[in-house]
Amino acid sequence: MQASEWPVGEAFLTVAEVARIMRVSKMTVYRLVHSGHLPSIRVGRSYRVTAQAVREYLGERVRVTDGR
Repeated sequence: MQASEWPVGEAFLTVAEVARIMRVSKMTVYRLVHSGHLPSIRVGRSYRVTAQAVREYLGERVRVTDGR
């Protein structure tokens, strides 16, 4: 696959960036990655998560309450 075939604007985030976005610890993100709940790729010894994967993960967990 050539660079011109990659999706435009697809961002790969580090574990630290995902943790900051989700407001959780890096260990929580590592647990989500290792359990398969948060899809990732491995680059050397590091993991990268797409911004889309983070949006989907968070979107699946949205709860609507009645305000009580």
